[in-house]
Amino acid sequence: MLKAVRGRYKNGTVELFEKPGISEGDVIITFINPEDSENIDLQARGIPPEEARNLRNRLRTFEDDWNAEGMELYDKL
Repeated sequence: MLKAVRGRYKNGTVELFEKPGISEGDVIITFINPEDSENIDLQARGIPPEEARNLRNRLRTFEDDWNAEGMELYDKL
């Protein structure tokens, strides 16, 4: 059985964002290229440039809240 759990690698350690539900086991770590996760082709998903700009401008007011310490807990919901 494979179980995928997101986490973050930093300074030689891996921090899991959620408990995997097992006490021990072998793992495969796959690093996500940060450029790939930030450069999403919105047009391929049916979102034209003008709509993307409009959405980004409307959501910009929430940026400080999204990036506040502790908010990563909401990513699990």
